[in-house]
Amino acid sequence: MNSFGTIFKISIYGESHGNQVGVLIDGCPAGLAISEKEFSNDLLRRKSGAKGTTTRIEEDKPIIVSGVFNGYTTGAPVLISFLNKNTKSEDYKDLFNFPRPGHADFTAKMKYGGFNDFRGGGHFSGRLTLGLVAAGVIAKKLINPISINAKLTVAGGETNVEKAIEKAIKNEDSIGGIVECIAENVSVGLGEPFFNSVESVLSHMVFSIPAIKGIEFGSGFGSSKMYGSEHNDQLIDATGKTITNFSGGINGGITNGNPLIYRVAVKPTSSISKVQQTVNLSSGEKEELKITGRHDVCIALRVPVVLEAVTAIVLTDLMMLEHKIPTVIPNNSTR
Repeated sequence: MNSFGTIFKISIYGESHGNQVGVLIDGCPAGLAISEKEFSNDLLRRKSGAKGTTTRIEEDKPIIVSGVFNGYTTGAPVLISFLNKNTKSEDYKDLFNFPRPGHADFTAKMKYGGFNDFRGGGHFSGRLTLGLVAAGVIAKKLINPISINAKLTVAGGETNVEKAIEKAIKNEDSIGGIVECIAENVSVGLGEPFFNSVESVLSHMVFSIPAIKGIEFGSGFGSSKMYGSEHNDQLIDATGKTITNFSGGINGGITNGNPLIYRVAVKPTSSISKVQQTVNLSSGEKEELKITGRHDVCIALRVPVVLEAVTAIVLTDLMMLEHKIPTVIPNNSTR
């Protein structure tokens, strides 16, 4: 549904053009220093406004409703909300009967009998990742000294991202991309074999990000072309450090102490300026659809910080399962 986690649990809520979106975080230890300004950097990285992103610019100011007192978490659930102020719902008035190809408009209407909020994609919008980023800010503090960094490496099949975006804008189209995420200083032993392997849990969380269509760890699909003598990561010391890292920092579903490395494929944004074919759900007839409104040319530009957030959330939960994070953070902690 809309919740994730075993001990460090998050629940996202809201719709793209509703009053607000946000996240409820349960299981956050007491004593963690938190201020609204700490969210600024990651929220800014997710924010639109750069070339290739939507012209819808929201304030994205976090409102900490509960769970923080005198600047520290209390141990109670932390609720963080964000107001939606820059909405143009009229741009979506026809999409209830004219679903966008590639979007959740059709499936949402069928599943919820037409009661879903379809404005701006409603609960299926990338706007909901705002709550993930907010939860990620807290999770990153809890798992210090683990550092997580993600970057867009390919857009529209090209390593020259700016060139690819210019081309897509000229063609009134959208493009996808590949984002790589690396987590360093991850300890050995996180994860459980088979159904709760690190790959399983992380993939589950990663696919909650709208537009993600694929994931690979370490050498990924490239491993199918390699010999075992090439692919095997040879150990060089008793800490588990290896010469290569084709495994992506995971063996048997358990972290091995090397950097955790994975990549995701982000699909092109469904909303494009070109005329497309759809079906009028009222008449059942095929019709042309011309989408208006404000949309990302390359949503992959805004994915890296979201990917860092979900990685931090997963690692926090896995570390709590191993009792590597205390239930109360000391005031002099550097976490």
